Amino acid sequence: MWLANDGNYRELRWFTAWKQRDQLVDFQLPDHISEAIGQNSVPFGYGFVKFRDTAIAAEVCEELFTPSPPHAELALNGVEVFMNASGSHHQLRKLDVRLRAFIGATHTRGGVYMYSNHQGCDGGRLYYDGCASVVVNGDVVAQGSQFSLNDIELVVASIDLDVVASLRGSLSSFQEQASCKANVPSVDVPYSLCLPFDLKIRLSVPLKIKYHSPEEEIAFGPGCWLWDYLRRSGASGFLLPLSGGADSSSVAAIVGCMCQLVVKEIANGDEQVKADAIRIGNYKDGQYPTNSREFAKRIFYTVFMGSENSSEMTKSRAKVLADEIGSWHLDVSIDGVVSALLSLFQTLTGKRPRYKVDGGSNVENLSLQNIQARIRMVLAFMLA
Repeated sequence: MWLANDGNYRELRWFTAWKQRDQLVDFQLPDHISEAIGQNSVPFGYGFVKFRDTAIAAEVCEELFTPSPPHAELALNGVEVFMNASGSHHQLRKLDVRLRAFIGATHTRGGVYMYSNHQGCDGGRLYYDGCASVVVNGDVVAQGSQFSLNDIELVVASIDLDVVASLRGSLSSFQEQASCKANVPSVDVPYSLCLPFDLKIRLSVPLKIKYHSPEEEIAFGPGCWLWDYLRRSGASGFLLPLSGGADSSSVAAIVGCMCQLVVKEIANGDEQVKADAIRIGNYKDGQYPTNSREFAKRIFYTVFMGSENSSEMTKSRAKVLADEIGSWHLDVSIDGVVSALLSLFQTLTGKRPRYKVDGGSNVENLSLQNIQARIRMVLAFMLA
């Protein structure tokens, strides 16, 4: 077993990877589980499950991306179906890396790869972008959504496992390597998984892979994260100091996208999203969001905290963007608070700081800018 131990993940901090490859061990079950299922132990370790009609195995998330992935050796031992229950976070264009791994795992050695992934925010800083998939012999036959507000999504495909055996039988190199493979332990299960062949069953056909544009990923990923965080935190909305600059405007646009996603999911019949939106937006008498701007007015507050140094252009940009999104927008001047602090400083020290353009030093210039930033921070927290 191979665990993720780089980037956002430090699994070796919490777990010890299983390294025994040649045998399964009996794992003693707790008494209450043993009594419930009628057995005292279960086989544990690296291996696969052999049914009457096929063999299946599971990889953990990281193992798909290792230099020598388990599915290569397992395929030579006759495993036809691989499962991967993953916890892979969203990263720009990362979906293509995953899909190429699924396709590569089954294209040259045959097999079915069933991939599931978390979708949503778990309360931390990461967003997990779903996109559960089924791949058969290198062809994607089922693909779930990458960005969704749904709590649960089920991806289904109808496949013929004979195509796996057919591909492997046509590859002489596969047969040669399988003849000298290292044996992997297995657990026999006297049960058949497959349905009898039926011409009435329509098999899933290869799909054109669905990719979002980079702009859509930037909007949908953080938008879905914000909604999950909002509905689980118990908060009633977001407040954003909107300066009219690139950073705050981008955040505002993402919240606007979130509101659009919420209204769209409600229109599609998602009752959970509807219930959350009614609670957060404080809707009464059977009302619910039908317009993203109206919804934004209830849960999104933007504040332009200008000073004598702010331009009319940034003030206008903030107002125009707030109107487009639908946020409850305030225009506040912080000059009075800045002046009071400078007067207090002058009373204490006998000196009034000046900007560099007015003859002040670099230290004075930085301090005056810092005062404005800190005032905006404190005011934002008080308004929130």
